[in-house]
Amino acid sequence: MQVTTGTVVDGKVVVEGVSLVEGSVVAVLSRELDEPLALSPEDEEELLAAIAEIERGEFVSAEELLASLRRYG
Repeated sequence: MQVTTGTVVDGKVVVEGVSLVEGSVVAVLSRELDEPLALSPEDEEELLAAIAEIERGEFVSAEELLASLRRYG
């Protein structure tokens, strides 16, 4: 797992300096042009840990989340 940045060029995200395998599934977090994106080492560690949990299947589905919200308001 890695965290990197890219730029949209002709409607596609271009990532420089990182080799991604064809067909890789990626997550994209967009921000406003004037909004900086910086993660502290602690934030990056927390983000990577959360991604690892999801990859292990440790998450609730959208349906489960919505049902829980309806039950507990």
